[in-house]
Amino acid sequence: MQLALFDLDNTLLAGDSDFQWGQFLIGKGLLNEQDHLAKNIAFYEDYKAGRLDIYAFLDFQLKPLSEHKRAELDALHQEYMAQKIRPMITDKARALVEKHRQNGDLLMIITATNSFVTSPIAREFGIDYLIGTTPEEVDGEFTGKVVGTPSFQTGKITRLNEWLAERDQTLQDFEMTWFYSDSHNDLPLMKLVDKPVAVDPDAILQSYAEEAGWPVISLR
Repeated sequence: MQLALFDLDNTLLAGDSDFQWGQFLIGKGLLNEQDHLAKNIAFYEDYKAGRLDIYAFLDFQLKPLSEHKRAELDALHQEYMAQKIRPMITDKARALVEKHRQNGDLLMIITATNSFVTSPIAREFGIDYLIGTTPEEVDGEFTGKVVGTPSFQTGKITRLNEWLAERDQTLQDFEMTWFYSDSHNDLPLMKLVDKPVAVDPDAILQSYAEEAGWPVISLR
């Protein structure tokens, strides 16, 4: 069996689900636009530059989850999927996932974005397995804190290895391993798989992929 790993934001999605969740909450009047948007943009610039403080970002990004009841958040997410996410899913992205599904591959989305935001997106793609940063829950409600290792940069390797260990597997147990990503932040994991593929890559990943002879594709 082969393993096909997909980054989510700006890879399978033609946009960023984390950023758009904030924009959605602003549009609903649940976040202060001036304060939240400026901070969100600053964090996103740090991410693109490879200098993101992931824990500072998660303190910022998970706080809104702690300010609303889970039932309200679930209802909001359904609206967010319709307004923000489905328009960012291209036919090419769906076709790529379907190609691997038809090949009988094990499919997984592995993303730094928290699992509350991303679980329904994985289901939209028909992908059963998701590794996302895990927001802490107490009695079914979010606390605004994170559990375990954030799935960001080398944290994706840590989380993937933990998941594989639970299945008594390693990457070497698969005939072939794939990882599709747009971001140089994912280079640590891309270097570990058999078939790294740069998808609509940022400038740093584009340059690295060209030098390494990796495929470069567009899903836009």
